[in-house]
Amino acid sequence: MKLTPRIKEILGWYEGETPGTKANLARMLMAGRLGGSGHLIILPVDQGFEHGPARSFAMNPLAYDPHYHYELAIEAELSAYAAPLGSLAAGADTFAGAIPTILKMNSANSLSTQKEDADQAVTASVEDALRLGCSAIGFTIYPGSNNAYNQYEEFRELSKEAKAKGLAVVLWSYARGGNLSKEGETALDVIAYSAHQAALLGANIIKVKLPSDFLEQKEAKKVYEEQKIARETQAKRVHHVMQCCFNARRIVVFSGGVAKDTESVLADARAIREGGGFGSIIGRNCFQRPRAEALMLLNELVEIYK
Repeated sequence: MKLTPRIKEILGWYEGETPGTKANLARMLMAGRLGGSGHLIILPVDQGFEHGPARSFAMNPLAYDPHYHYELAIEAELSAYAAPLGSLAAGADTFAGAIPTILKMNSANSLSTQKEDADQAVTASVEDALRLGCSAIGFTIYPGSNNAYNQYEEFRELSKEAKAKGLAVVLWSYARGGNLSKEGETALDVIAYSAHQAALLGANIIKVKLPSDFLEQKEAKKVYEEQKIARETQAKRVHHVMQCCFNARRIVVFSGGVAKDTESVLADARAIREGGGFGSIIGRNCFQRPRAEALMLLNELVEIYK
């Protein structure tokens, strides 16, 4: 595998990481049709845990089968496939080495009544990730939740172990809980703050939602307005989030979010590209579509990022 100059540049930003961690980052950055470009498209399928099986898969029943998601990610030639322990284990032998995988280490569920104290349970181990041949572990934190500090400490220990054993670390940073309003969960100031926290916690790849132009925090709003931080377009908001991740020296991918029409998905990708983001981590907007339609959409996303 010959690394492109762009990938060498990106790996150079991760000073202090082990050669194994850098090798697994390179493995994802060089995989698929976007390999070597510095862009990523990742298929995440943890929605069954988060929202329930029918809400996630009934609109495309083939998606109840974990093999379907492996096959979709491989056929589309994506950068990586992320899923919880059971889903990855269900296809680990059949698809060993076919695509880089990310083991999602913690999960929540929609039956829980947690609101201000939003949290997730750790449901896998670093040893599981090594046994299944993964390139990285994935973990979710909820900045804003009353349980966020415990999550940071859980992540610190798992990240330390994963990197010591040569794995990369992907951090889902989703502001939730505490006194945050629903609109505030995707506010520009909150998304940028959440992404910055993920960078400070040592994440190699950061996943956040696309930000709106709303501002949630009173004190932050003063600064955004006084300093005239641009937020009138999605691309400018993405640019600011990247700026908050060590001046764009960390890999940040943006969530596809709720199911939406094709043009909206493509418009999001164009804004991510124009704002300097690294790509998309897109689940429901792929696997809830019929396979042929999902492959067409993913092909168009690849072309946008290329």
